[in-house]
Amino acid sequence: MDPLNPNSPEILDATQGLLAQAQTLVRSLLIPSRSYQVAGIVAIFVLAKLLRGFASNRLMGWARQQAGMPKWQLRYLVTIDRSLTMMIFTLFNWTTFWVMRQITWPSRSQLFEVAGTIGLMLLIVNFASKLIGNRFLSRVVAWGAGIWVVSVILGFDTGVLSFLDSLAITFGDFRLSALTVIKALIVTGGLVAGARMLTRGASNRIRKNPDISPSMQVLAIKGLQLFLFGGAIFIGLKAVGFDLTGLAVLSGAIGVGLGFGLQKVVSNLVSGIIILLDKSIKPGDVISLGETFGWIESLGARYVSVVTRDGKEYLIPNEDLITGQVVNWSHSDEFVRLDLFFGTAYTDDPHKVRKLAIEAASRVNRVLTDRPSVCHIVGFGDSSVDYILRFWIRDPTEGLTNIRGNVYLALWDVFKENGISIPFPQREVKLLNGLKADAQVAVLAGQD
Repeated sequence: MDPLNPNSPEILDATQGLLAQAQTLVRSLLIPSRSYQVAGIVAIFVLAKLLRGFASNRLMGWARQQAGMPKWQLRYLVTIDRSLTMMIFTLFNWTTFWVMRQITWPSRSQLFEVAGTIGLMLLIVNFASKLIGNRFLSRVVAWGAGIWVVSVILGFDTGVLSFLDSLAITFGDFRLSALTVIKALIVTGGLVAGARMLTRGASNRIRKNPDISPSMQVLAIKGLQLFLFGGAIFIGLKAVGFDLTGLAVLSGAIGVGLGFGLQKVVSNLVSGIIILLDKSIKPGDVISLGETFGWIESLGARYVSVVTRDGKEYLIPNEDLITGQVVNWSHSDEFVRLDLFFGTAYTDDPHKVRKLAIEAASRVNRVLTDRPSVCHIVGFGDSSVDYILRFWIRDPTEGLTNIRGNVYLALWDVFKENGISIPFPQREVKLLNGLKADAQVAVLAGQD
């Protein structure tokens, strides 16, 4: 590998050429007929900085009043807020250029046109770079494309290209320059942005298709993302001349690493694919895993997101769902049977108790009437006759504890209306006579 040498003839020649172009530009700006245009552009920039605060307050105040605005609109409002200085600068430059062309000195308005063009192109580059989801890549593309646009408009493109190309490191027969890296990032960023837009559109269509199950929707979206983004990166690197044959060696090294250090990661990835293919678990299902009971929010490559009724989000590894015992309350159908245990006094007629219990369950809205509830005696306890009440619901996603509580309340109301008592253990203390009790108290007092 040849290290980067700042004193190499190639870098020195490129630097001298770039400096010569910069000197020529500075001399052209010092001409009296252009110096006042430079002063005007500087004054417009200062005015744009002063007006930016006022415009930002008005824009953000309006945005706060918009309830329910989508996140992507909010992100672009933030981008507009950060670009207000450049927008005002561009508008004032084009306004000045138009006024001078129409009223005053058309021949002395060239720099205002150049400044307005630079501002407009930088705004286009800035907004276009926001289509790239990765923040670092978005900034690199914005800066690289912005420098290129300014260089082309000012006539520095040849010097800048030569300078960036001179900053290179050689790996055997492969030469890696700063220009190549910037091109790769810009091309790859553009392709990634296109892949992101295609993925969003295709994902929305897949989610709206009722013929595709939720688990297959997730699998199709994940596969589409992998194909489009992987293809974008591969094509972007190949388009700028990167040699990708070395990836074969890299993939072999990765395979060795997977075999030793990433067994759990690979196991979770494979388990996630199996879950998507066998459709045993899908978004929206209600599951119980150990003490965790909740709704599946999303299926990831490594874990499943389960949200409980108290708002906690559990990230359960896919492997645990494959190897462990999972209760899926809504796997094959939505019907769920729940059991309630209660007891009544021995003096109450059990036939009447069973009838009233079934009647109480039928009063609750979520309890199904087309699948009749049943009530059976399950034992004779120390203080009560023990019963089990079984009823069906078809919406476990609405919660289980709340429906049990509602049925218990209905039992309480029905039993109170019909004089059915719910016994509880009672203890009685009997004293044989007062004298013996006094003696016992005295003995206890003496022991203390």
